[in-house]
Amino acid sequence: MIRQALLCIALASGLSACQTTQAAYDAPDLTAERPPGAPPGTCWGKTDTPALIETVTEQVQLSPAETDASGRVTRPATYATETRQAILQERVTTWFETPCRDVRTPDFVASVQRALAARDLYRGPITTRMDTRTRAAIQRYQAPRGLDSGTLSLDSARNLGLVAAQLPE
Repeated sequence: MIRQALLCIALASGLSACQTTQAAYDAPDLTAERPPGAPPGTCWGKTDTPALIETVTEQVQLSPAETDASGRVTRPATYATETRQAILQERVTTWFETPCRDVRTPDFVASVQRALAARDLYRGPITTRMDTRTRAAIQRYQAPRGLDSGTLSLDSARNLGLVAAQLPE
C-alpha cells in the first residue's frame, strides 16, 4: 500500500490547492519496527497476509418429527439455520530485511528501475523515484519468489545485483 501525503494551501477564494509532496511519495513502505531478534542497524519491511475465513451455513434439527402408532407424521421436525464463520488459515506476518535509507538513493532507485527493465518487468522512464510503477515492477519480480510486496527486499536487491552479497567465511 502506497501512502501519499497531500500539501494543501487555502486560497483566498475559499478553495484549496493540493499537491503530493515528493518526500511522501518516495517514502518506502518500511516500518520502524523490527522483528524480535533483529540485529541493530538493520532495516525491515513486513507484509500481512489476511486470514482466510469461510462462512458456514448449516441446517440444525431442533426437534425430531413426531409420529402416531401407525407411523403417520403428526408433527414435522423443526430446523433452524445457523451461520458461523470458520478460520481456515490464520493471518500471517512476514518480515523481510530491506536496504536501509542510506542505500536507497536516487541512483540506487534508478539502478533498480534499469535492472527490472532489463528483465522486462519495468516499462517506464528511469525517474530515480520509488513510484507506483516501480513498486509494481518490484512486486512482479518478488511475487514468484515468495514475497508479494512492492517493497524491495535485501535478498531481491542482491539477486538483482544491486547490493553486495555477504560471502561465507
